[in-house]
Amino acid sequence: MTTSPPTQETILRAHAEHQFAEELAALAEVDTRTRPPNWKLSPWATAKYLLGGKLDNGFEVSPKYIGRQRLVEIAIATLATDRALLLLGVPGTAKTWMSEHLAAAISGDSTLLIQGTAGTSEEAIRYGWNYAFLLSKGPSMEALVPSPLMNAMAQGKLARVEELTRMPAEVQDTLITVLSEKVLPIPELGAEVQAQKGFNVIATANDRDKGVNDLSSALKRRFNTVVLPLPDTADEEVDIVQRRVADLGRALELPAEAPALDEVRRVVTIFRELRGGVTEDGKTKVKSPSSTLSTAEAISVVSSGLALAAHFGSGRLTARDLAAGIAGAIVKDPVQDKVVWLEYLETVVKDREGWQDIYQACMAVSG
Repeated sequence: MTTSPPTQETILRAHAEHQFAEELAALAEVDTRTRPPNWKLSPWATAKYLLGGKLDNGFEVSPKYIGRQRLVEIAIATLATDRALLLLGVPGTAKTWMSEHLAAAISGDSTLLIQGTAGTSEEAIRYGWNYAFLLSKGPSMEALVPSPLMNAMAQGKLARVEELTRMPAEVQDTLITVLSEKVLPIPELGAEVQAQKGFNVIATANDRDKGVNDLSSALKRRFNTVVLPLPDTADEEVDIVQRRVADLGRALELPAEAPALDEVRRVVTIFRELRGGVTEDGKTKVKSPSSTLSTAEAISVVSSGLALAAHFGSGRLTARDLAAGIAGAIVKDPVQDKVVWLEYLETVVKDREGWQDIYQACMAVSG
């Protein structure tokens, strides 16, 4: 069977450097500021790429991160030094999103990625071996299989380490020599890989999930930590959800209308009130569930609702399409969270003007 090679149009999720190639090229064209060694863009242009805005030539750069400008500037400035960057925050605060776009803008390559899990081994960070070559020729550079980190060092690019605190502590500490000495020893060959200018590491971590392994103090000292908060305002969060849902809808080719602003705002309002433990007007205290109710989960709820509306509804997002997704995001503990959710529906949603449809839809799937 023959298959056509994939194109950017057929790929479900293109890498940032391909998806936003036009914006990166436009920024490079007007970027006259000083660039650190091996950087594709200057720190100023990198910040403009992440935060968005209009260039002097009229080209409009879309925002990739909606939040505090100073945090973005600190993150970029860190990568221009010899310290690694740790993006810390609760799940759903765009740590991975920012990491990918920083790598795309600075190195032109966001693919040098190590995914941290409980099963991540030292080989995933350092290097492995091609055992066929190893058995036939013994230890040699030909038999060595470089890790993304080793490739980043050799090429002077950024390496990304996702969910650093999910790795076992002894695996985390493999990074200490690399971050402090900028060298990766290969004792089997009596050799080493020295980092080229432009190399650095962006790691992400959160302290809310179960199975977290705290970083050693020695490793923490090698990182500059930037804490990414949840969106400050409801308007900011609504904007983020709308933009990401629109991107996902185009990628998945959903035959549905763009979600109405009112529906997105209702999802965001529910999440923010349960997350904060108080209603939007500050008059009623509510219990918070065990779930994080992040912006990423709000995006997932609206996207799932769009899929339901497109394939099993009228094509227009309604409260009925959102209800199951909202309940699923909130009720992680089937006993305690369900009590919190039903109490919120009865004390807040039921009597809120214009919310009868979402109250009835949520009760239908949760009651």
